[in-house]
Amino acid sequence: MAAVISSGAAAAAEASGEFAVTITPLPAAPGGVAQFRLEKRFSGDLAGTSQGVMMSAGDPAKGSAGYVAMEMVVATLSGRAGGFALQHNGTMAAGGQQLDIAIVPGSGSGALAGISGRMTIRIEGRVHHYSLSYALPAAP
Repeated sequence: MAAVISSGAAAAAEASGEFAVTITPLPAAPGGVAQFRLEKRFSGDLAGTSQGVMMSAGDPAKGSAGYVAMEMVVATLSGRAGGFALQHNGTMAAGGQQLDIAIVPGSGSGALAGISGRMTIRIEGRVHHYSLSYALPAAP
């Protein structure tokens, strides 16, 4: 359940839940960069869907690769319906991983206009979990 951490003009909160993802290969980009279509269905505190595009390079079978992605989320969060974009930047090498997922500034729409924050992803077994730390302006 989403919990408000503080009040004021932009209330900070945490949301969590699960998501299902479908990844569909697309034709390679110039230079052989792999491209994929992303489709997600979020449940929990963030309820909705997203669509996006991911590009990757490297050798993931050998544990070294990188990816970037942009996805557009349409959902309800804390009872507020709207949308926003997520920007991904991830790398893995020598057994270590780094992943940064940010809400794109200025991308919020509807009742989610003005949203900011970051998402983390955890995979247990085959189940994808998200945690979203976000701030929203006070509802009108």
